[in-house]
Amino acid sequence: MSQTPSLQSRLGLSNRSMAGFGLSISGFIGFMGIMTAEVLYPNYSTRQDISDLGSTRPPNPVIHEPSATIFNSTMLLTGVIVILSAYLLYKAMDRRGFPIALAVFGFGAFGVGIFPGNVTPWHGLFALLTFFMGGITVLLSARVVSRPFSFLCGLFGGLSLLILVSVFFFGLVIGGPHPLEFLGGGGIERWVVYPLILWLLAFGGYLLAESEHTTRDITE
Repeated sequence: MSQTPSLQSRLGLSNRSMAGFGLSISGFIGFMGIMTAEVLYPNYSTRQDISDLGSTRPPNPVIHEPSATIFNSTMLLTGVIVILSAYLLYKAMDRRGFPIALAVFGFGAFGVGIFPGNVTPWHGLFALLTFFMGGITVLLSARVVSRPFSFLCGLFGGLSLLILVSVFFFGLVIGGPHPLEFLGGGGIERWVVYPLILWLLAFGGYLLAESEHTTRDITE
């Protein structure tokens, strides 16, 4: 006897699908929020740090509105949605390490929104947490998806972490200019951040597509 599909199955509201929707939205918000703040920031250059959109560093911090509010709100909202999505994946997945790393990634982004660039040392600590755990999370995601998407996750996560580590390596160990110095600090930072944002969009879409396929198998 065939069973009547549950309301959750009919609407596609499984934990995976809701997490996928949340991660896709968080990637969209992160990308569009940063871009909007850049456009509204007077004479802004992408050679500047992304966090300058919220506030530049002491001792003479510069804050431009509405860019600061837009950027800080973007980080807060993105962080909250990523954390909620991580919770849903924690309930849906057997591999618990990945959703925990994802939650820490979201917590870092939330902290960046709470503590703008003029709040030291907290802003720097949360920014570093976001970058590092973001790369780790993306690498771990390669273990919970199928090929060839796993290769793409490895590429995004590996590239982000490689650039991040290289900044410290050339700055603290070599004591010389970074090979990408011609991009400016903001350009190098974007090579760390944008692969993470692109992954949020791609991984969210993957979860949505996977959930749709599973739902169709149940209902057909």
